Amino acid sequence: MPVKAEVLTPNASQSAGLRPDLAAIVDWIEPGSHLLDLGCGDGALLAYLQREKGITGYGVEIGINKVTECIARGINVIHADIEAGLGEFTDNSFDYVVMNQTLQATHFPRDLLREMLRIGKQGIVTLPNFGHWRCRVQLGLFGRMPVSSALPAAWYETQNLHLCSLSDFDQLCTDSNLKVLERQVLNHNHSSGGVGAKLFPNLFGEVALYRVARQ
Repeated sequence: MPVKAEVLTPNASQSAGLRPDLAAIVDWIEPGSHLLDLGCGDGALLAYLQREKGITGYGVEIGINKVTECIARGINVIHADIEAGLGEFTDNSFDYVVMNQTLQATHFPRDLLREMLRIGKQGIVTLPNFGHWRCRVQLGLFGRMPVSSALPAAWYETQNLHLCSLSDFDQLCTDSNLKVLERQVLNHNHSSGGVGAKLFPNLFGEVALYRVARQ
């Protein structure tokens, strides 16, 4: 089912110094919520949410240096590979489960998407758009795997395993019986994608944020 794209505008979270993509996630989170951040990196998002919205929760991160940074921020973090399974978490353990620029770097994204919505009431996913016009030009005209600000690594260095377009992700949600509650479309600077991204998100949006739930 087609999803109406929304374009980010400045808000309180942005004015506090957060990147617009993280600010959009913050705006979707209700105060006092219980949250799990899969692939939480250095814990900056969790730290902000704890401080400004009083959330509780955990991060899961495989990189030991990032885990150390999380601990320094006072974040509850689990050093683990999210693809090794999330069986220790019971159904509906969290109000939100976040995967920020993580899903496309996993081996089995559909399984992980289902699992995040087993343990969470809502999921928030951000991912690069392989259907952006620059990607189409590089692949279609030059026959080379795209490199861009949103996809900066060469094919032999990237951590991304399953690149998709926004239309592909919409179809994945449909096939997985998931409901898209909201979507934000951004450019490579994580700021507003402009009129083009609003009218033709799969062509002009470089990064997208989805808020999803089970049907």
